[in-house]
Amino acid sequence: MRRSTVLAAAVASLGLLGSCTSDPAPTGTRTPPPESQTTAATPRASSSPSRGGSSPTAGTPRVTGTVTEDLAAPWGLTFLPSGDALVAERDTGQIKRVSRDGTASRVGRVPGVRARGERGLLGLAVAPTFTSRPFVYAYFTAEADNRIVRMRYDGTTLGRPEVILSGIPAGFVHNGGRMVFGPDGQLYVGTGDASNGDDAQNPNSLGGKILRLTPDGAPAPGNPRPGSPVWSQGHRNVQGLAFDEAGRLWATEFGQDTWDELNLIRKGGNYGWPEAEGTAEERRFVDPVAVWRPEDASPSGLAYADGALWMASLHGQRLWRIQVPASREPSARDMGEPAAHFVREFGRLRTIAAAPDGTLWLTTSNTDGRGDPHPGDDRILRLELS
Repeated sequence: MRRSTVLAAAVASLGLLGSCTSDPAPTGTRTPPPESQTTAATPRASSSPSRGGSSPTAGTPRVTGTVTEDLAAPWGLTFLPSGDALVAERDTGQIKRVSRDGTASRVGRVPGVRARGERGLLGLAVAPTFTSRPFVYAYFTAEADNRIVRMRYDGTTLGRPEVILSGIPAGFVHNGGRMVFGPDGQLYVGTGDASNGDDAQNPNSLGGKILRLTPDGAPAPGNPRPGSPVWSQGHRNVQGLAFDEAGRLWATEFGQDTWDELNLIRKGGNYGWPEAEGTAEERRFVDPVAVWRPEDASPSGLAYADGALWMASLHGQRLWRIQVPASREPSARDMGEPAAHFVREFGRLRTIAAAPDGTLWLTTSNTDGRGDPHPGDDRILRLELS
């Protein structure tokens, strides 16, 4: 079934309904399907945003400065052992190193990137074994597919890319692209359905999945189906991945018309798309632990810090904090009420990552063709937690 008749009441009890806004299309180009469609919604009853002049409470983020600016549609962000970061520019195909003092320098450009719509150079990842095997991993859209490459990094320049996985379905939208190494040392990858929802339920397709790979790109040992990289299925467009301190994997996902999702990922889980959007209450599907109206979210990057998940939102133009419960398998009833911060203060927010020094780095996404750029966009903001 597409939507449960009890969903609205369940979500209202979490205080996650919001008001409708519009997401501007790229200026002077054909209007693409938005990253999450908007619909009318019931006004949100709570989740007051935290602004600069409000009194800080536990877990309140505070912007302490701009790390760097004048980036072109930054997407992937990962940290090196030194504390410096690498950032991917979606449309230029460039990877830049950003030092802790904000100095940005180009270290390479991934060949073969075909950027248009939501296609381009997307996620980046660095393995925990970087000091002995200095590889940087990149997810990007080529001419006919999405693929993952790794490049040796000598501290100054990225080497020639080696393709470790190809054949991930690509489209004008819904390309997924987020990557993160897990506590088990394996590479977890979120993919999109490339606008073909049937792929999400097809176990032989790499579209609409979360994949689990070895650092060499092979299906990881212990996957649900031996020889398959698929870890979970039934996803529309996974945009954020983060592990918490208990080793649990969380994922953000664009909905279609009604509900964006935060999911706790289980081995072999089926998350319902395209047969379900939001809560389905069907035994064969895993329901999300939290949902939002698209105008309040269109969730992208996800990070874990200070006992909470931090979710960057594009169309919603805000940062959500979601307290993580201690229970091993929490349901929607176990989740605390999310709190919204920086509502429309910085525009569209794409990626958030926990830095080695305990701060959070948050990227804007106002030059991606859907935003309203201001001088200095796009930028990386540094956040500290009260």
